[in-house]
Amino acid sequence: MSRSKHPIGFTLLTLGALIAWADIAQAQVSDDIVKIGVLDGLSGPYADLQGPGDVVAARMAVEDFGGKVLGKPVEVVAGDLQHKVDVGSTIARRWYDQEKVDAIFGLGDSAVALAVQDITREKDRINIVIAAGTPALTGKNCSPNGIHWTYDNYAIPRATALATLKDGGNTWFFITADYAFGQSLEESTRRVVEGSGGKVVGGVRAPINTTDFSSFILQAQASGAKVIGLANAGADMTNTMKQLVEFGVAGNRQRPVGLLVTLTDVHSLGLKAAQGLTFTEAFYWDQTPETRAFSKRFQAIHGKPPTMMQASIYGAVMHYLKAVQGTGTDGAKPVMAKMKATPINDFMTKNGEVRADGRVIRDLYLFRVKKPEESKGEWDLLEQVATIPGKDAFRPMSEGGCPLVSGQ
Repeated sequence: MSRSKHPIGFTLLTLGALIAWADIAQAQVSDDIVKIGVLDGLSGPYADLQGPGDVVAARMAVEDFGGKVLGKPVEVVAGDLQHKVDVGSTIARRWYDQEKVDAIFGLGDSAVALAVQDITREKDRINIVIAAGTPALTGKNCSPNGIHWTYDNYAIPRATALATLKDGGNTWFFITADYAFGQSLEESTRRVVEGSGGKVVGGVRAPINTTDFSSFILQAQASGAKVIGLANAGADMTNTMKQLVEFGVAGNRQRPVGLLVTLTDVHSLGLKAAQGLTFTEAFYWDQTPETRAFSKRFQAIHGKPPTMMQASIYGAVMHYLKAVQGTGTDGAKPVMAKMKATPINDFMTKNGEVRADGRVIRDLYLFRVKKPEESKGEWDLLEQVATIPGKDAFRPMSEGGCPLVSGQ
């Protein structure tokens, strides 16, 4: 009579070890809670395209995940960075040191995002930048603790500028938001224009939250440039565009081009003022059955369809929670490694990846604003013109200067 190789005692011991391992995995959640912070412009010029809508999307992701991870509750807290580095940095430090926040999302201001990414590295937590544009986040200021999720000021203006140059817009004048975001947007576009044989004939810097752009517009008119590049966003961009129409610039021999335009901007402008405008985005609510289904749910809560920032923060939070679940811990290093090793697939992003420098590579899309007679409803505003593959849109990792990947 042969003996079993796996006696009952061994089997029970193995089962006990597995149960103990599972208990240890749950115990790896610090403070018995996974806490997510959405640090964004909840007020000010960018509130409509990110802000409160980002908070809604983050909470939707947590709800859809089940409200718990590894048996522990997930909580979302929100803070208004007010587009001030000292305010954003103070909130981030308080969240990390006192409120035990594990990961910060949003960061819709380039200067604040750079500062918070440094703090995050120091505290060994995680930050996922959704709405800030500066490519420095994955360049010289890259961090092992940071991910740049949605777009950047290399990819978005590059696609728009190339399309404009192809259509004859070879002389440019910039109206630029005077802080890190606007400056990097102008710099990236200028590089494309001049590198493609175009010419930049001038530019002005406008303080954020400016309401009167008349003097800047007069300088743009006087320059004779074929293209007036709007290196700003949100209310700053829509105010500039409205005043360009009032001055009779839009639609004449000088063409305004928005270098970062979102759905809510077009809605604010109205189709009569914005018709024919082309720009690059990472998402539009009416692209696919999946985007329409998510947008319908979001709009039922928020009152309007999501922008690319609001849609993508949902995917970023889900990707983070899946990594926590998959690693059995909310520790920054293993979670970051898991996020970088896992492809991104959701209603917005197909076969996306997080590069070693923290840059998410995703497809981008060129859109045209519809004419009033083409629209079938309040939010039926855009027509997709082209798809720009992620590998062609974003800066090559070898050109970014990220110290984490030097030599690659």
